[in-house]
Amino acid sequence: MTKLGTGTEKETISQQIEPEVDITEEVLDDGYLDVMEDKTVVIFAVGGTIATKKDGEGYLVPAASGEELCKKVPGLDDLCNIEVVNFSCVQSTAVTPEMMLEISKQVQEILKRPDVSGVVITHGTDTLEETAYFLSISLSDEFQNEYFKPIVLTGSMRGADAVGADGPANLLASVKVACHDVKEDIPRVVVCMNNEIHAASRVQKVHSDNIAAFKSPSWGPVGYVDDDLVYFRAGALDLDMGFNFPTPEKLTAKVGIVKAVTGDKGELIDYFTSQKIDALVIEGFGRGNLPPEMMPSVKEAIDSGIEVVITSRTPAGRILDSYGTPGSVKDSIQLGAVMGGESTSAKVRLLLLYILSQPKAQELRREDPELFRAYLQECLDPVLSERLFSIKS
Repeated sequence: MTKLGTGTEKETISQQIEPEVDITEEVLDDGYLDVMEDKTVVIFAVGGTIATKKDGEGYLVPAASGEELCKKVPGLDDLCNIEVVNFSCVQSTAVTPEMMLEISKQVQEILKRPDVSGVVITHGTDTLEETAYFLSISLSDEFQNEYFKPIVLTGSMRGADAVGADGPANLLASVKVACHDVKEDIPRVVVCMNNEIHAASRVQKVHSDNIAAFKSPSWGPVGYVDDDLVYFRAGALDLDMGFNFPTPEKLTAKVGIVKAVTGDKGELIDYFTSQKIDALVIEGFGRGNLPPEMMPSVKEAIDSGIEVVITSRTPAGRILDSYGTPGSVKDSIQLGAVMGGESTSAKVRLLLLYILSQPKAQELRREDPELFRAYLQECLDPVLSERLFSIKS
């Protein structure tokens, strides 16, 4: 991944683009569960359905501590030493990017301890994929270079008192993953639900209630958990390896999201432009095409200095300039927009918040806007970046 601030020529990017890897051809380890009595896994409790209890009216509310969660998991203490950090006890819709940043900082400090083999974060499922993704891109340079320990996010789709509650099983499987010796070529941040292991950059919640709600459309899981093994069958994805920045003290950027709909004339884009935000994610149709009437507003936003990234409302597939009709991705590229690859709108927003809160990124953005857009495009779709910015790998 390109490091900002190391040069101002576009050749800088071309020298650092890594060739694509066919992740389907790699089998990375023998898979047998590595359980040792001297290992410690830290349970980092955030809240969510896995921590819910029924209130006086019968509604689920987060109320259980991390210690209470662990007591409901038979055999958990037999795997390794368990420690608990009670970070919060909130529903996942209350989790903010600022909270994600603080989780990232605390988890990185925990994993620097030599006795800790991994961290399991218990979290509500509605925004679990966003926190997982933010963690995957916010690991500092120092941490990435020195520590290869798993960060596992899990939750539950059923309340603790419900028939078929899946929280205990998910927590047990996640601790098994956290006990696993992570190699450099597997994702460092993963989601473990329903015995499947998913890369943070690709996982999505695709069902509102089913216990098999988490999938990675078009990609599939990178591994799975069985009674006696943790098996990784795919290599790390580029977007799970961080972006060569220090972890910032705070998030300073302002980023909005607009979902395109039929007949849209761009009024919401105009609003965000008037608010002088740093970046805007526009979720288009299919390949990323927009209603033609939106394009004047897109142009005005870009001309005003807003970084615009186009994503898709579809759960799988990348953005591409396949069409030449008005409002097409071809038009958006010509205006100076960046294409969002296969990332969801929510994840692109977090990426922009993180990158645009970096002083080096803002410096490059001021000095060479085209190179900065090339960097953003490389983060989201390196192959498209090579073509659009005449970069040769």
